[in-house]
Amino acid sequence: MTALDAATGAPGVSRARPDASRRVRAVVVPVALVAVLAVAVWCSVAIGSVFVPLGAVVEAVLGARSSEAHLIVQDLRFPRTVSGLVAGVCLAVSGVLLQGSTRNPLASPTLLGITAGAGFAVVVFIALLDMPSTWAVWVAFAGGGAAAGLALALAGTGRDGLSPLRLTLSGALVSLLLSAWTQAILALNEANADEVRHWLAGSLAGGDSAALPPLLPLLAVGLLAAALLARPLDALSLGDEAAIGLGQRPGRVRVLAGITAVALAAIAVAVAGPIAFLGLIAPHLARFLIGGRHIHVLVTSALLGPVILLVADIVGRVVAPPSEVQAGVLTAMLGAPFLIRIAARARGMS
Repeated sequence: MTALDAATGAPGVSRARPDASRRVRAVVVPVALVAVLAVAVWCSVAIGSVFVPLGAVVEAVLGARSSEAHLIVQDLRFPRTVSGLVAGVCLAVSGVLLQGSTRNPLASPTLLGITAGAGFAVVVFIALLDMPSTWAVWVAFAGGGAAAGLALALAGTGRDGLSPLRLTLSGALVSLLLSAWTQAILALNEANADEVRHWLAGSLAGGDSAALPPLLPLLAVGLLAAALLARPLDALSLGDEAAIGLGQRPGRVRVLAGITAVALAAIAVAVAGPIAFLGLIAPHLARFLIGGRHIHVLVTSALLGPVILLVADIVGRVVAPPSEVQAGVLTAMLGAPFLIRIAARARGMS
């Protein structure tokens, strides 16, 4: 066992010998989550204002066009489900990278202003300036990166340095500012206001399915980069001096992790709008289930993210028929207690 393997994981646990239970969980938990995700995908395709039986779902997916189920499944629910899978994976993995690179349990695309910056940029360039929607991910990437940079710059101005609380407060300030500007733009552009407001609430409905395929190569690159960063992030969790001793360059690791996190969050915003708090919830649940090693947390979070988002979307469809509650509203309601609890624990440990 290497020094890094011995040092990573839950604090206070002896590393004299390999933790057999943790190794078992590293296999059992992801396998169980794959099964849960499969059920969530089927429910997402089948459940709504019209219930589609499993047989009809299979026929529609295989291409049968002789029934109403085809229109419901292939034209409406299947693209919506794929959007949920993509956005859930992106936000969850982005949250893991941000928390690992900053060593801040409160870090997430939402709390660092990335989703607000991406949403603001998309509203300005796509809705206001009427640019092609195919540019959405690149515009979102630029906006999210600029917002994260502003939050980091504001957080680093204090005498106590880049503390987790200061970083979170700076991100919240940037998010509120950009959200206010976004609402001001919408007030001046009433023609697209209703459609854009629905999108900004974080919704899987009404997305452009043609915009998804071009994003898949970028998604694959982002997930590969996240996997390659797992071991450097393990070293970084020991502190900068220990990471340097293990052959890592903390500055470079943080930059690469930040770029990857912003790119993944930008994909999620382009697909589903700014889904709140999912990038905070999934990594913490993953660590609770499987421990602190980043490769395990990344895999588990990548499965938990779409499960949470798809379940939120399903609940939003059926909770107030015939209207819908956007998935982003429900994840925000779920994430608020998480934020309060995590912030209280972080303050107690500081």
